[in-house]
Amino acid sequence: MAELNLKQITDKLNEQLQGEIRQIVFWYDDNGAFAEDVDSLTLNNAKILHLEKDNQFYIKYFLECVDTKTHYLVYAPFPKPDIRHNHLEDTLRYSQRFFVDRPSVIVQDLGYDEKLKPVFQQYSKFFDSKERTQKFYDLELNAKEKSDIETGIMSVLCKLKVASFEEVLRVILINGFKENEYIEKFEQYGVLTAFWEQANRNFGYNDTFPSLDKFVFTMFVTYLSKTVYGEIPPAWQPFLAYKFSNNVSVFLDNLMNSTVYGKRFDRLSADVYFGISGDKILRKMQTDEIIDCYLFLGVDEIIIDWLIDRLEHEDIGVKISGKTIPEICENRKRKHFGNQLSHEYNLIESAWYLLSRPPYEEISGIKNIVKKYTETYFETDWHYRYFYYHYDNVVNNEKFENLRQLIENVYTNDYLNKICVNWNREFLAENGETHIQKQTHFFDKHLRYAKERTVVIISDAFRYEVGYSLYRRLSADEKCKVTIEPMQSVLPSYTRLGMGALLPHSTIELNDHCEVLIDGKTCNDMERRQAILQYYKPESRCIQYDTLKHMNTAQLREVFTGQELVYIYHNQIDARGDHSLTENEVFQACEEAVEEIFTLIKRLTSCANTVHFIVTADHGFLYKRDTVSENDKINTVSGVKVFRRYAVSKQKFLADGVANLPLATVLENQDDKIISFPMGSDVFKVSGGGMNFVHGGSSPQEMLIPLIDVRTQRGHKDTTNATIDLISINNKITNLIFSMEFLQREPVSSTVKETLYRIVFVNENGEKVSNEIFHMADNRSPHSVERKSRFTFRLKNRPYHLTEKYYLLIIDDKKNIEIFRKEMRIDIAFADDFGF
Repeated sequence: MAELNLKQITDKLNEQLQGEIRQIVFWYDDNGAFAEDVDSLTLNNAKILHLEKDNQFYIKYFLECVDTKTHYLVYAPFPKPDIRHNHLEDTLRYSQRFFVDRPSVIVQDLGYDEKLKPVFQQYSKFFDSKERTQKFYDLELNAKEKSDIETGIMSVLCKLKVASFEEVLRVILINGFKENEYIEKFEQYGVLTAFWEQANRNFGYNDTFPSLDKFVFTMFVTYLSKTVYGEIPPAWQPFLAYKFSNNVSVFLDNLMNSTVYGKRFDRLSADVYFGISGDKILRKMQTDEIIDCYLFLGVDEIIIDWLIDRLEHEDIGVKISGKTIPEICENRKRKHFGNQLSHEYNLIESAWYLLSRPPYEEISGIKNIVKKYTETYFETDWHYRYFYYHYDNVVNNEKFENLRQLIENVYTNDYLNKICVNWNREFLAENGETHIQKQTHFFDKHLRYAKERTVVIISDAFRYEVGYSLYRRLSADEKCKVTIEPMQSVLPSYTRLGMGALLPHSTIELNDHCEVLIDGKTCNDMERRQAILQYYKPESRCIQYDTLKHMNTAQLREVFTGQELVYIYHNQIDARGDHSLTENEVFQACEEAVEEIFTLIKRLTSCANTVHFIVTADHGFLYKRDTVSENDKINTVSGVKVFRRYAVSKQKFLADGVANLPLATVLENQDDKIISFPMGSDVFKVSGGGMNFVHGGSSPQEMLIPLIDVRTQRGHKDTTNATIDLISINNKITNLIFSMEFLQREPVSSTVKETLYRIVFVNENGEKVSNEIFHMADNRSPHSVERKSRFTFRLKNRPYHLTEKYYLLIIDDKKNIEIFRKEMRIDIAFADDFGF
């Protein structure tokens, strides 16, 4: 019990026990409610005796024979016995009785109106516990009505620190609606009827035989009625609570978007979806009727199935509510279940872009092909890569199989084969020249005369479109200044020759054993490469990425201190792709490579005092997912050393679909050997597996490698969050459902970061009176009209008073900081779903 409670009891007892004439006061505490507190009472002029049912004769003897002068409080934790069984009845006749009831004490303690005393009497079982009563006191509840006290009791039973029926309901729902422990407690302490009364009063659930599952169904179906445009089926009609639909929507929105309860909401949503046969009923509706429903994961799955069907029929122009397939995907990804299904939606987006591109049209001139590829066509390979990256990350991707086959066919036949043939026809016409910088000139152009430490990161098989992903990632970092351009790799486009070409050299050769010689010396391992590098740049070294990544700061500084040039060899893509067991993981490896190189640059900037980096590759690659058929393999001829995508010999490889080029042209030497390669994307027939991931031949994917120049900044650079403003002029709200328009003030850039905001209406006490809108300010458009967003709000169905203040808040969700507050006038004469 609270101190004030015991003080009142003490004062009252001291009044009865005062005076010179001996006083004996009997206190029969019917339920023993104060048994734990009685010894803590401070009596001024009396002692306490504990009366038990089996010590009445002793107490009588003690009071009348042992101590006949001292004032005594005789406390009994049970009702006064019947006169026939009460051996102290005669003592009682010349003594006093003390009466105290807990309801009266609580009402007085908390300053409540006396009219609430019967409520505490009704729930005496709850208040019999000192611990429960203290927790009720701790709520500091300003109770005016019976329902306020009942809410407090329910809040204590739900282990809440505040009294709120919405919080009570939230705790109950996240624990499931089957065998709910809190409902059992409500029944145990007599507040279950009160719970159903408040469910009716707040959310419109009224049932002769109420149950938690029917209540939950009512909540979800009522919400559905606001977001599903088709007719609500008869089976769901009994669950509708139209008048309270706003309260339901606000409650479920806030529960769904809560960082605390969001995951448990997912389980509840799944149980309801199953319980109301959601999949069976909603699949009968048109997709445009459910496109704005975000309450069930199952709805997303229905929409995904519809999107797959549209793409399989190549219906790329289809729209719903004016939104294209990518816009639908982007919108759904931003909603509650979007994160769980991001791979599915991203896969569909990539498929749409691939199917939307017109068939490849032949381009004249190798310079034009290079320009077109590095400006637009690389995106086809980029989307193909991300299609399979997300496809491989979908847990159950069987439903995408037909779409996958369509994408494979379109990519291979309408794009890859055509661009490869076009490339090689024009490449041969220019005698192996693309008129962009060559890999063999890399050192002379970028490093020979460098005046600052430069770190060169060479990532094996890091083709141009993968490099572009890194370029975009670095460009978004405010501490990086980055450029990208293509560089022509050597041919054959394979590791040893490409790695050798990036080293300083006077001559580069490919001998008869296919060994790469730099200035007449082999360079097939780290030690030999470093020796060549140090011959031209004494203060330099070579090192593997795998060695660096485990080093601490002190070890990193030891590696880089005093060095003018460091070559770092990174091998994530080729290591996975060049093995038949892991070649289908190559696109996962691409994503990891981008992340590893980005992290390495940032780490070396801060830990190794380095600000200039060049990222490039030894070669690119071709990749197709389907098994290479025999028709796509070119038969080999005797006397020619053949690999999957190239052959080297002193004679031409004369066969259909095979091109030949003097090796001397590629390596700029006097070599008399011939390099032969397929004109298309097919391969030579050689033993062994691993035909999906290949390189060595001539194609833009193999020979156009990225040259990414990065300059970083140490220390802090000021950045700001993207901000949003309310641009709707009217500050008077006259309907429970209304829309408002917001503007992202500036586009996201290297110094303006995307930011997640919560937008909500509250009253002057901070209580939410609307649903919360979550908005990611991440628009990069320079045009303000494209950075506008319109959101629909739903106010709770409750009285709104002109004398009460209401505010629109915009809150930085990550920092939980209010960044905008505007007072709004809510003038709704009669609060129902229509606002009139």
